[in-house]
Amino acid sequence: MSDDESHEYESHDYEADTGDRHTRRLSRLLIGGSLAAVLAAVTVFAALMWPSSSAAAVPRKDSVDAGFARDMAVHHQQAVELSFIVRDRTDDEDVRRLAYDVINTQANQRGMLLGWLDVWGLPKSSQQPYMSWMDHDMSGMEGMDGMKGMDYKAHDGSLMPGMATNRQMDQLRRAKGKAAEILYLQLLTAHHKGGIAMSESAAGMAKTEEVRRLAQGMVEGQQAEIQLMADMLKARGAKA
Repeated sequence: MSDDESHEYESHDYEADTGDRHTRRLSRLLIGGSLAAVLAAVTVFAALMWPSSSAAAVPRKDSVDAGFARDMAVHHQQAVELSFIVRDRTDDEDVRRLAYDVINTQANQRGMLLGWLDVWGLPKSSQQPYMSWMDHDMSGMEGMDGMKGMDYKAHDGSLMPGMATNRQMDQLRRAKGKAAEILYLQLLTAHHKGGIAMSESAAGMAKTEEVRRLAQGMVEGQQAEIQLMADMLKARGAKA
């Protein structure tokens, strides 16, 4: 084996070892860590795993790809926060398992979205209104409360469709046991519905394959979780 080949294998081993160690650290954080620690960890993880170069053209800062990455990172952050709150408000294994899955999945996806913005050299925030990248394509959102085209108005911390208000977040923080479980499942169901509509638009309009693939995966994963949550709510004598 040549020196170059040996160096290449050593590099790959180092990268794999680094990824494994980071994954183990992330798992420990998901179980007992804080929201800030988990979000910071997955952002670093995304940077470690992102390839050094990409064949895809770099999107513009006002593109669907960039807008979706910025907005969905914000949308996901609240789902992770909701899940951290309920984790400490109930001992129910099924709800805590769902919360763990949401934290794991959406924190990792958020890290990917922010990692792409870093790779593209684009800002993680924008002066443009949320969802302006959708270019008035609001298919799937007509049934959402307060949705009339692009007329959704941010209010009390609910920045985009489906997001919980500050008041609802406070209600969850005060709730315990079954009451916390039901409220969490109801809030997360609405949150997923808003996220699905945004993801469907990105899956159809984004220019980069990475964004389209991730957005479609979000649609499928969250649709499955909505059905699961409907069953969990029914078992608790509540509706979505």
